[in-house]
Amino acid sequence: MKMAINCLKKLKLNSLYRRFILAGFSSIFLFAFIGSIPLPKSKSDLGKKLFFDKRLSMNNQVSCASCHRPEFAFADTSAVSVGVYGRKGKRNSPSVMNMASREVFFYDGRAKTLEEQATFPIQDHNEMDILVDAAFERIIKDKKYQSYFQNVYNEMPNKTNILNAIAEFERTLETSSPFDKYMAGDEKAISTSAKRGHKIFLDPKNKCFECHFSPDFTGDEFRNIGLFDGAKYNDSGRYLITKNPRDIGKFKVPGLRNVAVTAPYMHDGSMKTLREVISYYNDIYLHVPHPINEDSLVRQKIELSNQDIQDIENFLISLTAPQFKHLLHGKNTDYRRRKSSESAPKKTRK
Repeated sequence: MKMAINCLKKLKLNSLYRRFILAGFSSIFLFAFIGSIPLPKSKSDLGKKLFFDKRLSMNNQVSCASCHRPEFAFADTSAVSVGVYGRKGKRNSPSVMNMASREVFFYDGRAKTLEEQATFPIQDHNEMDILVDAAFERIIKDKKYQSYFQNVYNEMPNKTNILNAIAEFERTLETSSPFDKYMAGDEKAISTSAKRGHKIFLDPKNKCFECHFSPDFTGDEFRNIGLFDGAKYNDSGRYLITKNPRDIGKFKVPGLRNVAVTAPYMHDGSMKTLREVISYYNDIYLHVPHPINEDSLVRQKIELSNQDIQDIENFLISLTAPQFKHLLHGKNTDYRRRKSSESAPKKTRK
């Protein structure tokens, strides 16, 4: 290719003809390059392509990865994410990592499988705003995707295998951490402060482990932690799905892996730092004076000292996967995220 181009440059041809011929060579080369890219070898490979495909949104501008950003542990850095046409969502976008063992999905538990979960953002007015069948029709008609699905599923793309592919990709997003090494016997894997924090976390009087248990530090239960008062905090959570008055203000307990790099926190993204979250549980009534239907676990003061709070924070930081360690650098995670946002190019009105 390079030799052919050099020969053309040496020929004394009209510049217009030369550009035309060069363009032809370039097109042939580009076609050959694209054709050399191997087909997805697995369902998760194919699901990854779909996860990043913006054609699954009404305006072809939003993909799953737009709100679940890989560089931030597949979470978002805003309180709520921005969907098609600049519309803001209603709840914080949680990380989609470490979901393989989950039993329910979304803060309100509306989906029971990852396959089912994938349908909701596509159809949500504020997120991707397109009927699932219409979005998938774009994939089904795409000749490349036809080849991909034939290679992986031995059939043409359809609603079932498209959803399965996305789910299979998400099931690969499992992580380990320094804390796991510590639990496996490596005493040097985490700091002395993190070890103290782990003990405080497990202490029954502090009740952390009542909700955050299992290897991913969640039991997929629904709890009202006091962030519903019918006024400032007016998201009814699980109740909107079950219509059971006992579920008013309840939300699914999230896992804690990579929690140090997935701020902001809570279903509404109202808390910016881990320290703010931990301090909230010390006395929820300082934050929400008159909550409705709050869980009995959060009614009593915990009375954590500043050192206790720091130790718990360091324990939670030890749950961070190595590939996100760089996000912990700087004064704190919230500061780093803010600077990242400030440095991003801003759109100006023409």
